[in-house]
Amino acid sequence: MTQDLNSDELSVAAWIAKFLQARGVDRIFGLQGGHIQPIWDFAAQRGIRIVDVRHECAAVHMAHAHAELTGGFGVAMVTAGPGVTNTVTAIANASLARIPLLLIGGCTSRPQANMGPLQDIPHVDIIRPVARQSRTARVAEQVIRELDEAVARAMGDGGEPGPVYLEIPTDVLREHVAENLVLDDWMRPKAPRVMPPDPAAVTEAAQALWSAKRPVVVTGRGANGAAEALNGLLDASGALYLDTQESRGLVSGDHASFVGAMRGQAMQDADLVITIGRRLDYQLGYGSPAVFPNARFIRISDTASELIDNRRGAPELLATPALALEAIAKAGQQIGAPALDREWAEGVRSKHVARASGGNRETPQTGSDGKIHPMAIFDALKDVAAPDYIAVADGGDLLSFARVGLEAGTYLDAGAFGCLGVGVPYANAASLAFPDRQVICVTGDGAYGLNAMEIDTAVRQGAKPVIIVSNNAAWNIERFDQSDNYGGRVVGTLLRHSDYAGMAQALGLYGERVENPADLPGAIARALESAPAVIDVVTSQDAVSSDAKKGLGFVPDYQPLIYWDDAERKRRGLE
Repeated sequence: MTQDLNSDELSVAAWIAKFLQARGVDRIFGLQGGHIQPIWDFAAQRGIRIVDVRHECAAVHMAHAHAELTGGFGVAMVTAGPGVTNTVTAIANASLARIPLLLIGGCTSRPQANMGPLQDIPHVDIIRPVARQSRTARVAEQVIRELDEAVARAMGDGGEPGPVYLEIPTDVLREHVAENLVLDDWMRPKAPRVMPPDPAAVTEAAQALWSAKRPVVVTGRGANGAAEALNGLLDASGALYLDTQESRGLVSGDHASFVGAMRGQAMQDADLVITIGRRLDYQLGYGSPAVFPNARFIRISDTASELIDNRRGAPELLATPALALEAIAKAGQQIGAPALDREWAEGVRSKHVARASGGNRETPQTGSDGKIHPMAIFDALKDVAAPDYIAVADGGDLLSFARVGLEAGTYLDAGAFGCLGVGVPYANAASLAFPDRQVICVTGDGAYGLNAMEIDTAVRQGAKPVIIVSNNAAWNIERFDQSDNYGGRVVGTLLRHSDYAGMAQALGLYGERVENPADLPGAIARALESAPAVIDVVTSQDAVSSDAKKGLGFVPDYQPLIYWDDAERKRRGLE
């Protein structure tokens, strides 16, 4: 008779499963291994869904997307050694994106430690630089307390939200812990922190906004959850608005303040910039006077680190963003009419509308080589996709096209880390979280290759995303850089027009290859009906993105884009 090694309902592993269930965790993304089997088994016994993947990095990407889309925290679980080290890139991505995420790792038993056991390596030291906390829980009766702290830190207690890592030796997982040693305080869910804004700072911010002639509001991930208050402030003040890739959908593209297609002019002209839950990183020129030559800054965030990077605000509001925005709008309306330069605001908005619509020009359907232009994919999606579809974009060069072409209220992409390979895992997680909504991922072929086997996960788990691969047989932004800036020496940036539709069919998905742009709408419609599906679109290398033209692949000295770098050099007296 086979012995049940996991029958103790008061073992540490059992307590961990109870804790996760008490915190509302209904799924764990992971890849199995002996070091974590006790937790894995008890989680399954308690009805927590185990979403098993083909690579540990994909498990963390899926937990990331699940947290971002549902507003909770994601949980991933991986075994020791390469199981943990395979997650480092995904943990770093979640860290930069400030995603609340718990990674539970396995590690060797205490008696075998430092003796050369299987898969023993200092995981905690490896993960620590890219996590909010990284610890080994070695005392059985303290494991749930450690988990309580880990989740709190992931949610932002003690700093900014982000991933945490906790590992438990396998022998500790099997230890018995009496009920009276696990406090109810550790098990129960915690209410979210709410921080009201300082009244004096609210008054100063309202006076600055209402006296500004060319104000611009920029949001980041920290503004998520503040959509109603944000729209109210824009309506009251007339300020122009720029989203960033992590805050798409907070303000409709139809709103009179939305000027995303005129980002450069808005940043150049602004006399006041309000950042909400957003760092001034490379995507915003580091807030430099070379990029924002006329601007005063107001910084708003519930995380102190988003108030102090590169440019300081006057004032800086450490507060729950929705409360701060509501208070500023209320204070401003008591001041009277804003001093907004309406002719300027309306002019920038008109230019945005013209550019976003293509200036009444038809989008090219093919490149000079006769292959499909990437923008034809997005044109087809406008005609076929449901209004509430969830969009995922992945790739380097392709993201430049996607930022313009993907018109979706719910949007995920490779993020500030530029973490290629997220597309299929994100799409899988989105489909599992929202099975009644269409999920469409558009990915470059290079990025697709990093986690392509996760289409097998889609089939096994019942996820129904549609993956559209822009197959131009190149890492194209780098190929363009080599061709233009390195004497035409193209090295290591060419791929093949591989048969990704055939691969999908072999793994049990619907697959279709498209070589004529006129066939795109029908192919996408068939894929949506037959999902999970892969549409392999043979695209042109000659379709050069705006990012490539601006030099994003070139890496100038001072700024990420060539024209910003030129302005920075001029500011520094170098030209």
